[in-house]
Amino acid sequence: MTQPFNIKDIATATVMSPGTSACAGCGAIESLKIIFNILGENTVIVNAAGCMTMLSIWPFTPFGGSWLYTSMASAPAGAQGIRNALDILIKRKKISSAMDMKVVVLAGDGSAYGMGLSAASAAMDRGLDFYYICYDNEGYGNTGHQESSATPHGARTATGMHGSGYTGNKKDLFAIWTANRPVYAATVTAAEPADLAHKVEKSMKLKGPKMFLTLAPCPTNWHFEPCETVNIAKLAVKTGIWPLKEYFEERIIHTKIPERIPVEEYLKTQGRYAHLFSPHRNEKVIAEIQDAVDSYWQNTRQHIK
Repeated sequence: MTQPFNIKDIATATVMSPGTSACAGCGAIESLKIIFNILGENTVIVNAAGCMTMLSIWPFTPFGGSWLYTSMASAPAGAQGIRNALDILIKRKKISSAMDMKVVVLAGDGSAYGMGLSAASAAMDRGLDFYYICYDNEGYGNTGHQESSATPHGARTATGMHGSGYTGNKKDLFAIWTANRPVYAATVTAAEPADLAHKVEKSMKLKGPKMFLTLAPCPTNWHFEPCETVNIAKLAVKTGIWPLKEYFEERIIHTKIPERIPVEEYLKTQGRYAHLFSPHRNEKVIAEIQDAVDSYWQNTRQHIK
């Protein structure tokens, strides 16, 4: 039986090696360490092509569990096949129920918001018993950080290096997921480890689709020093740009109410927004970003407990 996870154990847990090879300061790695130390070694990871693919060099991975690599669009389909195979083996008594494994999809925003969205929706429609983790670094990070459906308004990417940055708006993946009515969904960040750990533990008691969207600050492509990863993620929460919330029993609850400091305190920490402040302040785009955050919180007061 899985034991309750103690937040004090994060620094010493070894399900995922602290020596994992990835970009220095990777926000995705910090979240995954916590998540997989809670889920335990009896886990099979179905990895959609993306940054985290770099973690696995056959036949080795930094995880204590098993690993299946898939194309960017088909990880939930791979998860379905594994879940079916495990259920059949248990039913036929080829393996004992104690040998059952948690099935986890690991995908970046390029897959989760775009190419793999249809497969994830279908898996939720089927009620697949799995965990879906999207590490959101707001661009196609593994191929140079081109714009994705997760790129925020005003940010510059490799495919938008001029002007005022991305003119569109980030897709609300959490709303799309919850429209499919999974048994559980949550937004998280490693910079709030107690909130993250609580949500993962809560989801482990449930059977069905369990969806996690984790903010993954990316020093390489957001252009900040690796040592600032946690601070930047905390600022995303404090400004209200990254709401921490969960969907459970068809209700959305915000699990942390932010201080709501100005969004520019977050924007100024990253080179991808530098053009909004130098050589001249772009008051229009800064105001558009602030107004969008203000509007979100004004429209979600009914969900605050």
